[in-house]
Amino acid sequence: MKRVFLKRVFLLGAVALAVATTMTAANAADLARRQRMPTKAPVYEESYNWTGFYAGINGGGAFGNSDLNNTLGSTSYDVTGGLAGGTIGYNWQVGRVVYGLEADGDWSGLKGTSSATTPCVSCETSNPWLATARGRIGYAFNRVLPYVTAGGAFGDVKIARPGFAGETDTRAGWTAGGGVEVAINGPWTAKVEYLYADLGSANCSAANCGISTNADLTANIVRGGINYRF
Repeated sequence: MKRVFLKRVFLLGAVALAVATTMTAANAADLARRQRMPTKAPVYEESYNWTGFYAGINGGGAFGNSDLNNTLGSTSYDVTGGLAGGTIGYNWQVGRVVYGLEADGDWSGLKGTSSATTPCVSCETSNPWLATARGRIGYAFNRVLPYVTAGGAFGDVKIARPGFAGETDTRAGWTAGGGVEVAINGPWTAKVEYLYADLGSANCSAANCGISTNADLTANIVRGGINYRF
């Protein structure tokens, strides 16, 4: 019995050793195959730097309000229209914060007409051109730059009354808003932005409007732009 038991133990040990040897060899072969397999190098994207001068074009639309008043009374009406023009600016990047100065000048088709009988019917307020000079500050997510902006707004406000020549008053006001600019290809960037602009109150004299008339103009501007960085 003892011999039979020892023989069985020996056989079981031999089988276990054979299995262990086979598994070890298989694992070693698998490890060797894994080590030989080529691994794809991680894609490295160079950090985008926003510092520098740029110039471009912009265009979009605007909607807002004009409040007109004279000694006969007051009225308020909507103004709408398109804008298109050019942009220049300069950015400084410090870490991930981007500081900038930007100026633009646009042709403007912004205008509206009063339907009220008091103080006048068919009176019109229009804005033939609009320019802004603003500071910008943004936070760069590599090639994506969300920003806020504020500064001065400048433009002509024309007031016209039926039967009279009307008068144009060049006004200076303020603007503020924000947007997102994205580096799209090489030195080219694209942006979309919103600005609120207030040009204050313009005046049309009695000589040109029949009665001294004031009108203010505020606008919400939504536009896009393409810039080239030098």
